[in-house]
Amino acid sequence: MADVIKIQGSRSADEETPLLRDEQPKPHEDGDGGQSPAEETVTPEELSPSRLYITLASIYVGVFLGALDSTIIATLSAPISTSFNSLSLLSWLASSYLIANAACQPISGRLTDIFSRRTGLVFSNTFFAAGNLMCGLATSEWTMIAGRVVAGIGGGGLMAISTFVASDLVPLRRRGLIQGVGNVCFGSGAGLGGVFGGWVNDTWGWRVAFLSQVPFVVISGILVWWFVNIPPKKSEKSKLSRVDFLGAFTLVVFLLLLLLGLNSGGNVVPWTHPLVLVSLPLSIVALCAFIYIETYIASEPVIPVRLLLHRTVASACLTNWLQTMVVFMGAFYVPIFFQAKGHSTTRAGMSLIPQSIGSSVGSLGAGLIMNHTGKYKWLSLGCLTSVCFGAGMLPTLTLNGPDWPEYIYLFCIGVGYGGTLTVTLLAVISAVDHEHQAVITSATYAFRSTGSTIGITIASAVYQNLLISSLHEKFDGWPGAEDEIRKIRDNFDELKHLPDGWQEGVLDSFALALRGVFLTGFSIAVLSLICGAFMKQHTLHKNLARRDSGAS
Repeated sequence: MADVIKIQGSRSADEETPLLRDEQPKPHEDGDGGQSPAEETVTPEELSPSRLYITLASIYVGVFLGALDSTIIATLSAPISTSFNSLSLLSWLASSYLIANAACQPISGRLTDIFSRRTGLVFSNTFFAAGNLMCGLATSEWTMIAGRVVAGIGGGGLMAISTFVASDLVPLRRRGLIQGVGNVCFGSGAGLGGVFGGWVNDTWGWRVAFLSQVPFVVISGILVWWFVNIPPKKSEKSKLSRVDFLGAFTLVVFLLLLLLGLNSGGNVVPWTHPLVLVSLPLSIVALCAFIYIETYIASEPVIPVRLLLHRTVASACLTNWLQTMVVFMGAFYVPIFFQAKGHSTTRAGMSLIPQSIGSSVGSLGAGLIMNHTGKYKWLSLGCLTSVCFGAGMLPTLTLNGPDWPEYIYLFCIGVGYGGTLTVTLLAVISAVDHEHQAVITSATYAFRSTGSTIGITIASAVYQNLLISSLHEKFDGWPGAEDEIRKIRDNFDELKHLPDGWQEGVLDSFALALRGVFLTGFSIAVLSLICGAFMKQHTLHKNLARRDSGAS
């Protein structure tokens, strides 16, 4: 191969080998992510098909419920806020869950390496059940928010650790297919969350939507305790002494401050509010502290920073980051496009179904292709091109055009994104040694969670600026213009009650703002395609020990 690198000064590797090989000696490397001499990675035995399916089913129950809980709040926010007579609660119901979810996922890899996957899953199921119980029984808005935070901690663990378990038990060659099944469970839960929440609220009340999840979470926890038996890394040191508390703390603080600032700015408070002006700079300080600790202090880093410098890992993580921005920009602003066309809120929400279907098709399809060919390089470029095509066609849409083109473009975005998630996961796992697969998977979750928030923030800034400037340009000087523009920004129903002569100009302003968002998304999609092109092809082994010859 053209690219040859030296590992440990005596072993060479080409692009078909992992960053760190199983066979090589692993001397202690303080702060460099290596293992101490007393630490040993134990490769679990391959399970029989029936035992494997039961084990995966037990963890995918949690994945489904965690995804459902992340979107169930979409239709429950209004009735919950009304129950507590607190409109300020509305904005925190979803963001408190997602911030807690995103902050805890990246540290779960190293912690479950030390304490075991089973312990992590039981912990996550317990927190998820407790959080939903708190929400279902809440008598105050603060209890409600606390319940969402606790549920978010558990839900984040359920998502991330399920991915680790699948990687532990399934050889890389078949890993993409299993990940596709997991993504279908996630997509089904996320897609049904809003519908389930609305139906339960109309039938029994919003509290039942939370309480009804608790028995299923308990069953999932029992199944996990019974069937998930993956040995943690062995070490002569005590488990607590191996935990990188400083690294975990600074990483969680970084993510909490970053996501808090980005979620609050322009939504809960103005961008000039002290909450935003303090949280965002402090998040940068926490990030710098985290990088320093992981590089120079931690003996078992939460996320070994040096692994992120590897070409394939960096490319895959950045691709994940950018692609998630694009998808979340569409998820928030495509429904607004449909509402601007005059469709109901329900129909606008259903507009994302083609993307959900496409995501399941893309994820499963990519898994099948990799299982058959053992290759992902060109497949990744195909998936990224599909996203670019769909995102590139969205700016061509008009408010007076038919609906069916939007569905096709969203399906293409979904196919590409679902495939990309599966491909990039396999790329990072195959690029590093078996001992690092959990922590590097955690890193991809960190990039994904920050990408979603940053994408929404960028889209919101583009949308608001273009909409406001266009409305003022068209209507400044008209009677009551300032008050009417404020109403248009705050409430879509105002489009049905516009003063005479406003209709055409207002719709033109909405079309301009949404086109700006979609063009921004397309630009980011192109950037993700460029980043994805730097991923190398590594071997997708056919057994857990990664001992096969490397032929695909």
